[in-house]
Amino acid sequence: MKSSPEIIKKINSLKEKVVDADYKYYVLAEPDIEDYTYDMLMKELIELEEKYPELRTEDSPTQRVSGEPTKRFKVVQHEVPMLSLSNSYNFDELIDFDKRIKSLIKDQKYEYVCELKFDGVAVSLVYKNGKFTLGATRGDGTKGDDVTNNLKTIRAIPLSVRSDQYKDFEVRGEVFIKKDDFLRINEEQEIRGEKLFANARNTSAGTLKLKDNKVVASRPLNIFTYYLRTADTKLTSHYESLNILKDLRFPVNQHFKKVSTIDEVKRFCDEIEDVRDNLPYEIDGVVVKIDSLAQQEQVGYVSRSPRWAIAYKFKAKQQITKIKSISLQVGRIGTITPVANLEPVFLAGSTISRATLHNFDEIERKDIREGDYVKIEKGGDVIPKVVEVIVDKRFKESKKFATPSKCPVCNSKLEKPEDEVNYYCVNYFCPAQIKGRILHFVCRDAMEIEGLGESIVEIFLDKGFIKDYTDIYSLKNHKEELVKLERFGKKSVENILNAIEESKNKPFDRVLFAIGIRHIGFRTARLIANNFGSMEKLSSAREEEINEIHEVGPKIAESLFNFFKDEKSIKLIDKLKKAGLNFEMESSGEMKINENFKDKTFVLTGTLEKYTRSKASEIIEELGGKVTSSISKKTDYVLAGKDAGSKLDKAKSLGVRVISEEEFEEMVG
Repeated sequence: MKSSPEIIKKINSLKEKVVDADYKYYVLAEPDIEDYTYDMLMKELIELEEKYPELRTEDSPTQRVSGEPTKRFKVVQHEVPMLSLSNSYNFDELIDFDKRIKSLIKDQKYEYVCELKFDGVAVSLVYKNGKFTLGATRGDGTKGDDVTNNLKTIRAIPLSVRSDQYKDFEVRGEVFIKKDDFLRINEEQEIRGEKLFANARNTSAGTLKLKDNKVVASRPLNIFTYYLRTADTKLTSHYESLNILKDLRFPVNQHFKKVSTIDEVKRFCDEIEDVRDNLPYEIDGVVVKIDSLAQQEQVGYVSRSPRWAIAYKFKAKQQITKIKSISLQVGRIGTITPVANLEPVFLAGSTISRATLHNFDEIERKDIREGDYVKIEKGGDVIPKVVEVIVDKRFKESKKFATPSKCPVCNSKLEKPEDEVNYYCVNYFCPAQIKGRILHFVCRDAMEIEGLGESIVEIFLDKGFIKDYTDIYSLKNHKEELVKLERFGKKSVENILNAIEESKNKPFDRVLFAIGIRHIGFRTARLIANNFGSMEKLSSAREEEINEIHEVGPKIAESLFNFFKDEKSIKLIDKLKKAGLNFEMESSGEMKINENFKDKTFVLTGTLEKYTRSKASEIIEELGGKVTSSISKKTDYVLAGKDAGSKLDKAKSLGVRVISEEEFEEMVG
């Protein structure tokens, strides 16, 4: 049906009304029309666009959720890298930052802009001719995933911008979920009997990577923008760009301020830290930037971080709650770990109901008892831990926690090696250990079998499809039975079976690590695999031969030797060999020695953005260095990531050089 000028005018008018209502509701939080009125406007617009499809445009509000689920995300190159920020954890480090700025810009006057550091996911929004054309995750800073359709579901992001001055530009921001919305999501998960999400940030990141944007649209994602890059005009200051973003109807957080001195920066940080808990969203600090864009360019960059900006991180948040009981977890090698079951309390973005107590020596040292009120915090804002007991609130009948003598799962006697703090269940067939070994076998650093998460493994164990990790390679024989299981389908089963087949290509060192031999970590497995070259040579090696490998001590040698003497172990290895796994190392040629790494000792601490610790360790060793877990005066470098803890403090006290991830990459070259 041919459209008339009146129809075109009507559709454009409806679009304007819906877009204006979205802006007032999602950005300003000042809705001016009833939900019913909004729904009727949208309904009329949808009907007209269906009747006149030639008038349906990409920037129409009806197109926020569109099309079929994405098969996979395209990788896109950021035109300008999305840099990470250096962190500071106290005001002395901010003063040092200010001194560096002064020395770099000499006698010029300068100002700072202070903004909130949101605990979310950084994204880039690209506009061409005023229309939102590309949205990408930060990724590794230079390349990210194309998540345009998922970002279109966020109603606070304008699909088009009406401006004569700004046509082609890029906006960056942080996608997040509000605290109340996160609680509501988990309530819905609990009602459906599904696994609860750990925290709002991870939920935001996971939602952006979902392949069905209709599911994404059902999640309450939000965004604050904080960066504008444009070819249309010459910006002069960061403060100016924030106000331009507001004028263009992008959501900009109200808590930003231009200041003249580092003391004013401190006052802003203190003020925000005081109101942090009252904000409707999670933040973990303040970002401080030089305001002048010309001065930013003058100060420059250090590898992948700007010299002109720094993040001031707040102290870990704490809460007081009660220990209802202490339960015991059994790990994949039988390690018994005590866990405090707490009265639920909201802390740093999530509801905490459990906290690790590490070991029984820790319980005794802090005198932790059931019924105690305790102060808890999240280590690095991630792992809940008990900081101290509030002894004044302890009830009189309180009793010390008794160290157990039997396994809580299989009732076997526990053993404690003389030189260790941990107790162990030595029953190899303990159900808890079997499940733990399987989960370790399929994890990312081991065989990396996507789709075999904890809930799926539990189902397969309960149904008898698997009894240990070797049975994973026989699941293809149960394909028809698997498809009939609740929550499974032909496609999901095929994906799991394909991932299992692909895992057979993993190198021998990954297989050795996946098997889960006590004391054999990722790096140790690589050392041993490189030295012996094959499973056949390793399994027939004498204990003394294993012990001769550099950095392989008597404990590791004894553990390996005993493993290959055990009949049960031999059967497991035979089954894996028949399944077609790699039992020999491929020759990788001569080691590429890098003088920055040759004979240097590294310690890793904190969370790296681009690498897992195992990957970073692998790079160090490939280039001639070695990685250890403890710091001493003989340590050459400490590679510190986000939320580095006590190791960072020790490195500074010993005068050991601390390097960032960016400096590490420069050394790698």
